[in-house]
Formats: sequence, C-alpha cells, structure tokens
Amino acid sequence: MRRSAVAVAAVVLGLAGASCGGGDETVTVYSGRTENLIGPILEDFTEATGIEVEVRYGKSADLALLIDEEGERSPADVFISQSPGAVGFLAGEGHLRPIDQDALQAVPREFRNAGGLWVGMSGRVRVIVYNRDLVDPAELPASVFELTDERFRGRVGVAPANSSFQDFVTAMREIHGDYLTLEWLKGLEANDARTYAGNTAIVQAVGRGDVPMGLVNHYYNLRAKAEDPGVASENYYFPDRDIGSLLIVTAIGVLSTTDVPELADQLVEFMLGEEAQSFYSAQTFEYPLAAGVAPSSALPPLSSIGVATYDFDRLGGGLERTKELIDESGLESP
Repeated sequence: MRRSAVAVAAVVLGLAGASCGGGDETVTVYSGRTENLIGPILEDFTEATGIEVEVRYGKSADLALLIDEEGERSPADVFISQSPGAVGFLAGEGHLRPIDQDALQAVPREFRNAGGLWVGMSGRVRVIVYNRDLVDPAELPASVFELTDERFRGRVGVAPANSSFQDFVTAMREIHGDYLTLEWLKGLEANDARTYAGNTAIVQAVGRGDVPMGLVNHYYNLRAKAEDPGVASENYYFPDRDIGSLLIVTAIGVLSTTDVPELADQLVEFMLGEEAQSFYSAQTFEYPLAAGVAPSSALPPLSSIGVATYDFDRLGGGLERTKELIDESGLESP
C-alpha cells in the first residue's frame, strides 16, 4: 500500500464519528465496516460492559494507511476491517499486537492470523447474483473463469473498485498466477462486462433486469430479498471450491500502540461472542465464524456449497499489485 499524505488527509477529512481522545473506560475503533453494519453491536457492547466506544468510519484500506501514517500517535485501539487485506497489511507493518488466546480459540485456524494478530469475525462468500427471469440456472458457469466466454458477452456486472472484488482477485493471483488473472480481467473487459460502484448497485441492476448477472458477496442479495421477497434476483454458488465462491472474512485486530489493551481485548471477545455472532447471522446474513453459533436459516451451510478458502495472511502485501492489474486490464469503475 502506498503511504500517500494526500490520501491520508482525505481520509481524515472524510471520517465520520466522534473525536478520538479515549479515556480509561473508552476504546477507540477505526472501522472499515459501515455504521449500519457494525454500530448496533458496538452499542450493545457499551450497554453490556459500560465501556464507551468512539468510532471513526472509513474505507478499510484508507484507515489502514491512516494508522500506518499516524504510527505511535494513532488514537486507535482496535481496527475492524471489511477486507482481510487491510488488516493483513497492518500485521505485516508491525502495527498489531497478539489477541488474547482465549478469544482466538473460538475461531477456526483458517480464519485467523497464524501469529494471533487478527481474527475473523464473520464471513461472506463470493457468488453470482442472477435474474431468474433472464437466466436459466442450467446455463450458469461451473467456474468463474468461464465468464469471459462469448455466451456471457455484456451479461456480467463487476465492481472493480470494491474491496471484496479486489481481495478475490488477489486470491486468484496467488492461486492461479498473475498471468492467468490478468488474462481473465482483460477477458471480462473485452467481453463487455458492465462495471458498477459496488455490490449493492449490481444487485439492484440485476433485480431490475438491467444486467442478467453479476459478481457480488452473497449477503447483498439476501438483504434485497428480505426487503422485497418478490425480487427476481437469486444467488448462485460456484461448485467444487472454485475460486469464484471464495469465502472472505471480516477481521478485527488490536493496535500495538493501544494504552487500553484489556478493554480492547474485551471488545474482541465480545465481537466473537454469541450475541454479536448471532447479530451477524440474523441481521446482516453473514456467516458467523465463532464455534457454537449457527448461521441464519436463510443461508446454505458452508459444508453444502463447497466454498473456496484461502490463507488471508497472504493478502496484505498483494493489494497494490492487484489494483495495477485491474487498471491494466481496462476495467474501470463508473
């Protein structure tokens, strides 16, 4: 990641939330998750513990850059990242401290840092969302690599600037190599893939019939269907652990510069507890990652869909190269 003073200044100006002074019973969070997704559970933490939470909201990558720029002066105690790549970057730069082992043990090894520097809180799966009135499910591809075929010309929506799309592409690079990944990206562009600002825009476009299908995280369509059960959009999971159905984690880590490590550890433990994990499942339709909490009945069990998993520690240093390949491919966000 580039340490751009201009980018950091823009983040500071654009961040929402209270000023982050911090006190003995206050923990300061930099959150790459939006307020509507994480704010309610942070309020529950305060109600349960009496510990106040002050939050700065922004994009995960921008906040990671901000923490890196702030260094020892950072007021942040905890970092919540929408993207495992951003928290992996901070781990690689020495900005995170080990999380309490008792909290780590709640989550399977594949969803946490090998050194205990961050842990996954919830998971989302990459899928194709498709319009059932426009697409015969029998015609859906067996692999994400097939989306460059002529039969999908102009029929696929993607969000090149979206962090989950970039994490997915980074994983593709690590598994299949830069050459094949760039050829796939170029193939999408040459096949007239439609580009959108984010997952929500793709799901809405598919639901309206503007585009027959698109690559998104699974929960966006579940939320759309909860709001309007009649919407024509459906999720499709690639079979056989295809990289197109990669499971990506939302992660949390404690800053090495925190002066309230006990409070920070309490917050991490709470976010992995039954109340928070049930919130992710029931309210945001994500997969809870801590043991003992079942996913929403609206979600197919992970064991039944054969999702692809990945060593997320390897994402932290690869996002800049991924962005370069996306730019080189010609895919441009609207």
